[in-house]
Amino acid sequence: MNYAELKKTDIANGEGVRVSLFVSGCTRGCKNCFNKIAWDFSYGKPFTREVEEEIFQAIAPDYVAGLTLLGGEPLEVENQRALFPFLKRFKERFPRKNVWCYTGYTFENGRLREEQANCEVTEEMISLFDVLVDGRFVEELKDVRLRFRGSSNQRVIDVKRTLEVGSVVLYLT
Repeated sequence: MNYAELKKTDIANGEGVRVSLFVSGCTRGCKNCFNKIAWDFSYGKPFTREVEEEIFQAIAPDYVAGLTLLGGEPLEVENQRALFPFLKRFKERFPRKNVWCYTGYTFENGRLREEQANCEVTEEMISLFDVLVDGRFVEELKDVRLRFRGSSNQRVIDVKRTLEVGSVVLYLT
């Protein structure tokens, strides 16, 4: 997997100060995507154990709330397979830090609605998220007043509560 950008002090993509990893690769092709350059799976730099350690060092201070995954598309199958072991190590090392993920896919019943996005690690990977912002960006539904999302069809989902109750629980309405 490649990554397009690493922001070590991001305050726009989730609550609090965050470390944000923008992965490369997306097949969704949303009109007027803010990060179209990251659609190419080969764009950017390789995601290595050294980059992983750089993320861990950046996230270690108490003032950093957590990690955000965006893209490109973190939930492309190729990216899931690379991110899943990283996220397991992250949660072991930082159990009190939260994970936000932005995806153009739709989350329903503990899975992604779009079958092509599901693989052997999808459900367990999603269980490691605290918040999932789901849904394609839709230019016609763009609303700059929304918190942590670009268009009104997107949802900010409390993943832990959703998995507990078996239906989508919104983190923010």
